[in-house]
Amino acid sequence: MVIDKHVLGLELPTDPRWVGIAEMNIREILIDHAYCEQKAASSVISLIILFHDRPQLVETLSPVVSEEWDHFQQVLRKLSERRWTLGKPRRDEYVERLTAIQKKGGSRDQQLVEKLLLNALIEARSCERFRLLWKEIADEDLRNFYYKLMVSEAGHYKNFISLAKQFVDPDYVQKRWKEWLEAEAEIIKNLEVRPDRMH
Repeated sequence: MVIDKHVLGLELPTDPRWVGIAEMNIREILIDHAYCEQKAASSVISLIILFHDRPQLVETLSPVVSEEWDHFQQVLRKLSERRWTLGKPRRDEYVERLTAIQKKGGSRDQQLVEKLLLNALIEARSCERFRLLWKEIADEDLRNFYYKLMVSEAGHYKNFISLAKQFVDPDYVQKRWKEWLEAEAEIIKNLEVRPDRMH
């Protein structure tokens, strides 16, 4: 399965320096990645709790919680195999800046769509980073690992977008998604390339 930035719809690709820096600091990347997966599972749980009265949301996202938590456990195994410990969580400036894009107010369904698009974008960018790791790093075990995660994250990204279109006019979702993508490109352009961050 081939996934590129066109499939994901991202406006700006990751700085090409990132993957080389990541490979040289793979322990730090794995630690940050583990926390990204933990936060992804927590975010989906929060969506289910906040919007428990949307049966289609609960049904669609419940399996995603399990998948994200399984990814967290898989990353922990990769750390353990290399005799590395988890380490402390780090501030995720990328997600903080993305969260600030969310529109306040509007209908409850519009608020839900904002949260779904936020999650979709994080998954899309993660998928793009996993693709770079799969294609570029020398460690064959981690290349295979990141290929599998890339495919899974692409599925999650599509789920969030499709789900959003069930609650409001699909044209509104597409318009808002384009706005999110443009804003995310500006965030990516202005973020420092860090050796210890997945995003």
